[in-house]
Amino acid sequence: MTAAVAGFALFALLVTMAPGPDTLLVLRNCVRGGRRTGAATAVGAAFGSLAWAVAAAFGLAAALQRWDAAFTAVRLVGAAYLVVLGGQALWAHRRPAPAAACDRVAGADETGQAAPVPEEAGPLAPVRAFRQGLLSCLLNPKVGIFFVAVVPQFLPEGHSVLGATLLLGAVDALIAAGWLLLVVGCAGRVLRRLRQPRVQRNLERATGGVLIALGTVTAAETVSA
Repeated sequence: MTAAVAGFALFALLVTMAPGPDTLLVLRNCVRGGRRTGAATAVGAAFGSLAWAVAAAFGLAAALQRWDAAFTAVRLVGAAYLVVLGGQALWAHRRPAPAAACDRVAGADETGQAAPVPEEAGPLAPVRAFRQGLLSCLLNPKVGIFFVAVVPQFLPEGHSVLGATLLLGAVDALIAAGWLLLVVGCAGRVLRRLRQPRVQRNLERATGGVLIALGTVTAAETVSA
């Protein structure tokens, strides 16, 4: 059992380290609200991963994979959510912030509290950031397919399939949370520069464009499949 968990943990770490929507969202929210907001986003994404693990354990993810209509619906909703997030980022920074608002922008303080942001962007509360991270992961059926396709390779003989799948799902969620929190920590070191008005606007626009592109590509792949 220990060897199976260790092997799965290594594989899950490699997959988690690949940049994806969750990482982009964590970085974006770090800029908008500081380390606390970024951490809330990371924890939300980890809970989403755990929810997919539970679904996989009880066969829901497998049912989605077999039922094309359900899989397509979830995939399209996830793509739409990415496009909405990207559109919000572009709309909030559609023009330079007024000089007075820019003067109020500063780096995060030593406690990780977010400094004021331009009024157009608006503050991002940790609760809302958690919800964004949760939905970003829940609306990504690839996470569920990952469990259905990969977990069986690591299930030890002589153990309950349900129990082992839930255990591996918890391991994956912890790895996801740990990696994304590490991303938050590294981002926090450069928040002072990232939160400069011009840098922040450009990063928001770039991230918004990437999120829209990801959502558009996912929708196109789903429709053409």
